[in-house]
Amino acid sequence: MFAHNALRRRICQDWQPAIQSSLLYNPAAMRLAIDTGGTFTDCVFVRDGQLEILKVSSTPQNPALAIRDALAEILKEANGSLDVTCGTTVGTNALLERRGGRVALVTTAGFEDVIEIGRQARPRLYDLFVTRPEPLVPREWRIGAEERVAADGKTLVPLAPGETARIVRRMVRLRPGAVAVCFLFSYANPEHERAMARALRRAGFVVSVSHEILPEFREFERTATTVINAYLAPVMSRYLAEIESHAARAAGKRAKAQVRIMQSNGGIVSARVASREPVRTILSGPAGGILGAQYVAQLAGFEQIISFDMGGTSTDVALLEGERRTTNESIVADLPVAVPMLDIHTVGAGGGSLARFDRAGALRVGPESAGADPGPICYGRGEQPTVTDAHVVLGRIPPGGLLGGAFQLDEARARRLMEKARGKMRSVEAFAQGILDVANATMEKAIRVISVERGYDPRDYTLVAFGGAGALHGCELATALRMSRVLVPKFPGALSALGILRADVVKDVSLTVRLAVERAADATRELRKQFAHIESRGLREMRGEGFSPRLVRIERMLDMRYVGQAYELTVAAEGDFVGAFHRAHERRYGYADPGRAVEAVNVRARLTGATPKPELPKSRRAGANPRAALVEPRPVMIARRRARTAIYDRARLRAGNRFAGPAVVVEYSATTFVPPGWRGRVDAYENMILETK
Repeated sequence: MFAHNALRRRICQDWQPAIQSSLLYNPAAMRLAIDTGGTFTDCVFVRDGQLEILKVSSTPQNPALAIRDALAEILKEANGSLDVTCGTTVGTNALLERRGGRVALVTTAGFEDVIEIGRQARPRLYDLFVTRPEPLVPREWRIGAEERVAADGKTLVPLAPGETARIVRRMVRLRPGAVAVCFLFSYANPEHERAMARALRRAGFVVSVSHEILPEFREFERTATTVINAYLAPVMSRYLAEIESHAARAAGKRAKAQVRIMQSNGGIVSARVASREPVRTILSGPAGGILGAQYVAQLAGFEQIISFDMGGTSTDVALLEGERRTTNESIVADLPVAVPMLDIHTVGAGGGSLARFDRAGALRVGPESAGADPGPICYGRGEQPTVTDAHVVLGRIPPGGLLGGAFQLDEARARRLMEKARGKMRSVEAFAQGILDVANATMEKAIRVISVERGYDPRDYTLVAFGGAGALHGCELATALRMSRVLVPKFPGALSALGILRADVVKDVSLTVRLAVERAADATRELRKQFAHIESRGLREMRGEGFSPRLVRIERMLDMRYVGQAYELTVAAEGDFVGAFHRAHERRYGYADPGRAVEAVNVRARLTGATPKPELPKSRRAGANPRAALVEPRPVMIARRRARTAIYDRARLRAGNRFAGPAVVVEYSATTFVPPGWRGRVDAYENMILETK
């Protein structure tokens, strides 16, 4: 095991809080952000006015142990108050691997099978043997309650006290880990759900209620999202309680520790709220990467970007044009998640992705990953070839290893075991190149999904490559997509953690209203009343996070559609929002019909409490010659030939330096490969801008 004290790197000087926005923040507390990945756990923290980073090995069997190790290393010299924000994949992995709690569902009698019937959409239209995933709640654990509310909120069949008592007795016999409650039309009248939830909570059950999680129409999506929340609650509650315990011990008896969690919408909340609503944390870690990519791109002067976050297990991509895109129509593990999430597309391709030959002899890479244990072959324990091993064999990761040399790689072992696994490939180098080609094809397809397939030309965008492995593939992906520019941030391997550290506290609230709208002015009064209703709930939540109403910024939005349509477009609830909807419809679908009736389906509000943010300082400009950063050149396999390649130490590159490919740039948190035909320059914030010649 490597020595943690060799892993820390200072990356910013003279940090000052931008604001003191709420009682939530203790100016004397050390602020940390921790992003738990499949291979490494990344930490960015502020100490003595300076921003530093630390990477430790992840502990997949119990991710909280890596956080414990990181806190112990960071605070080994002194204890003190802590402000810890975490990005986590615990919820995502529990859903993907079906390791959540035992869940029971209480719903309106006759609707017990909604989560199994779903939308009747075939995931693969021509596959006669396709199988649907098993529902998270087995049939015998779905309980129908004799009650009924109409679509307008009127009570048709009251929920009798005896019926409530019957269901509680049934739950006592079943002993589920959590209970989901989702009654028909409860978004219009939640009284029956409230009564059922009160009775179950008095009996000691953990309860997720649909009008608290997602008070919107579409019965399947609302039920599924509420069930997922209940399914994740036991797992996330234990995990977050363990983190809070580790943070409290690290802070010491005389200091306080505050723990917050990154949400999928790009905002943070307290661990208490995240334990209650874990469905909002499913894309927690990738969301931090979006914030970090947007920040460094704005510093570099680029508004239109495609973020490319390649870690040890997966790759996350997103398209941004100034503002972050959110969606309420996500699918995770073949299940709908209808809470707001940043619009991120994920594929199973990372540095630890396993390479194999299928039964037809075709080379496959991923989605299975070696993770942190056993890891790639070159880490010393794994025995199956990975993307990282391919880079090592081709010389793109120099023999000095990772983490500034503190994490040594065994190139000889990687070459020996890959030689055994190469099958009919003509050489181990050809095998390694094939692995990279297949991985690149998978990631190129992912970028096309969020760009070309949605009508955006990737040539108009800058590719922001980060994560531990992103900069190794960025230029080759850009070439395949005919993109001319790649931005590699100052510390790519920890950018997600920086994004988490810069995140604001955010609460999204919504409600289905189904209001016919002819002109914006005609609906203003009714919409104002509905917004006031949901915002009062949001402001209560924000007070719990430490923000008074005067410190909360509120954005209002409407989900709108033509009457009779099945899906909606979201527009800002300001000015002529009806005209804005027509314009948005024409932009998305190529036509609009101003004479057709329009309805506002959902009202949405986003409440934001601003937090202090670390800023990267400008550096003093040096000359163009990067001679001071040069390390001894070495041969690297490029286009199936060995080429003498310049090696640069990024810690010694300065603003204004310029260099040309082929080159490899090594640093503490990542490695960058610059192919022939590309040139690089270092900007004022020490980001690397790579462009085609």
